[in-house]
Amino acid sequence: LRSIEFDEGQIIQIINNLVLNSIQSMENGGTVKISAKNADVRNNSLIPDGEYINVKFSDQGSGISKENLAKIYDPFFTTKPKGSGLGLTTTYSIIKRHNGYVNVESEEGKGTTFSIYFPASSKKIIVENTKNDKIIEKGCGKILIMDDNVDIRELAKKMITELGYNVESASNGEEAIKKYNESIKTEPFDLVILDLTIQGGMGGKDTIKELLKINHDIKAIVTSGYSIDTAISDYIRMGFCDILNKPYSIESISQLLNKHIKRNV
Repeated sequence: LRSIEFDEGQIIQIINNLVLNSIQSMENGGTVKISAKNADVRNNSLIPDGEYINVKFSDQGSGISKENLAKIYDPFFTTKPKGSGLGLTTTYSIIKRHNGYVNVESEEGKGTTFSIYFPASSKKIIVENTKNDKIIEKGCGKILIMDDNVDIRELAKKMITELGYNVESASNGEEAIKKYNESIKTEPFDLVILDLTIQGGMGGKDTIKELLKINHDIKAIVTSGYSIDTAISDYIRMGFCDILNKPYSIESISQLLNKHIKRNV
């Protein structure tokens, strides 16, 4: 395959979102097929001429109706009872930020194929030493994590607990504020992790405003997979001490917590 220039975390997020989307569409099981090949585009009305890598994600799911196909990248649009409606929106945004293009073909009852074109790079590949990125640092303290996605919330709780911390969770800003207030009477939280976008509830930006009224010195980390909001690019001014991009790993969480919570284990 040709080389492409990309942000590793964001490309991982594309893969996660599309695979999860495929799995959720196959209630009775099936196969997700992922393939990649070099592609030379010429005389295509939607994609400029050039050299690309074409990555395809195909499933055997329920498919997408013609009516919904035009809406799949709209923020908060979802046909799933527990879906956030941001997975494909984020995927589309990341592809565009990498100067890529995406095409979707779907047939109800037969499945869906997402076909992504990333422009090839002529730059020489430089292998960087990422050894330090894999260091897991344990610690102790009390953490509050807010996320409206129950799977992400439970996974984060499991990872942070594994690192040695006491963890509580909230599904929206209102619940997070209530738990933070209650903790002050007994054992205050050392740090809070707030998801930027909460469907149908108070998100991270408004939540941190209220928490700062309770504790001006609060340590809060903003997390998001939809990084075009100003809270991500200007997180310090918003009242956050750091950012945590989705999808996050146990290594990235451990390093951030160790950075902002200094206690003897």
